[in-house]
Amino acid sequence: MITRSLRPALLAAALLATLPAAAQDLLVRGATVHTASAQGTLADTDVLVLRGRIAAIGKNLGAPAGISVVQANGQALTPTLFGGISELGAEEVSGVEATADSRLRLEDQPARPEFDLSLAFNPDSLLLPVARAEGIGFSALAPNPGGSFIAGQGAVIRTQGDSQPLASRQLYLSLGGNVSAQSGQSRAAQWMLLAQMVEEARGNLPASSPHALLSPAGRKALASYLAGNGRTMVRVDRASDIAQLLRWAAREKVRIGIVGGAEAWKQADALAAAKVPVFLETLVNLPASFDQLGARADAAALLAAAGVEVSYVLNGDGAHNARKLRQSAGNAVAQGLPWETAYAGLTSVPARALGVDDELGSIAIGKRADLVLWDGDPLDVAHVARRVWMGGVEQALRSRQTELRDRYQAPAGSQPRAYLQPSAPRY
Repeated sequence: MITRSLRPALLAAALLATLPAAAQDLLVRGATVHTASAQGTLADTDVLVLRGRIAAIGKNLGAPAGISVVQANGQALTPTLFGGISELGAEEVSGVEATADSRLRLEDQPARPEFDLSLAFNPDSLLLPVARAEGIGFSALAPNPGGSFIAGQGAVIRTQGDSQPLASRQLYLSLGGNVSAQSGQSRAAQWMLLAQMVEEARGNLPASSPHALLSPAGRKALASYLAGNGRTMVRVDRASDIAQLLRWAAREKVRIGIVGGAEAWKQADALAAAKVPVFLETLVNLPASFDQLGARADAAALLAAAGVEVSYVLNGDGAHNARKLRQSAGNAVAQGLPWETAYAGLTSVPARALGVDDELGSIAIGKRADLVLWDGDPLDVAHVARRVWMGGVEQALRSRQTELRDRYQAPAGSQPRAYLQPSAPRY
């Protein structure tokens, strides 16, 4: 709701009195506010932040004494953007196993849905400030399939480096040809094994059975998702696998999301009817596997036209390339997806699908003041984040990458550049 009064701001301040002292007050004046909510885009609008939360949105808002005022001069203001589904926060160097915690390999009992990657989240990861400086504020930390096509659990993290991920949890599994090695070289066996695991989780197969696939903790974890506590995210590409998945989810009453979805557009109407979001790899427009024979560049536009909520993931090393998700959205616009719909895929859609929309994903009163001021169109990679705030606290747009750039661009002195003393990192 647009308001000229500070009454909502004062109410919000009273409700948020318990927030950490580090949270700041802020007034962004005269921005083009892309709210990612039912309010849409608001021209020449102010956003007031009190104690790290959005307190008021409107024109000509009064600024409390001593508050920091930022003149936006019409530039785009957005919530911080979604960084995809990746190992961000649980991986430093993908080729060094000691720094990559996202894959579980256990020979004795490979199906371990109780595996929770969020326990390995590192708030000091050097990859977080790289993403944050590009306007990325939240991401889904997800395990990779290792010994089983059921990879385990993940959670939503904020790139500010909070000590703990947010409370929402997701279960991740993969289906199709890419994980056939984990299911007897047959995708049919994936459904056979999954059916038995469901029976175990529901107590229909004794835990003492020599044929049991799940540990007691695994049964409890899977039962929680079968009961609707959290969303089950399924990496799958082939249209026939997606159709089978939709039938299984309806029968078992499981809330699912599609990850990858190269051929999801073929099941667009069914996905829309089931209200299943698709986290699409929009840059996959050629068949890289037999499961992706139907990949096409305008898949996002086709899905959205049918009423499917679309967000994005990256094909490859998403932890190091979260900033490229804006390119995914921009490419989708070039292929027919409306700009506002593409923008929602970086903001409100993933927040809602992952269960954190009460905190993140839009500019609305009461939500976290995780904000980005851009020098142009946020979906155009030719433009960059000018300023980033998380919880109302301005973030230094610095990272290990910028530190190295500054160090080795510095003029040579009496010693080689390698001996220059870098300034203390502020990220």
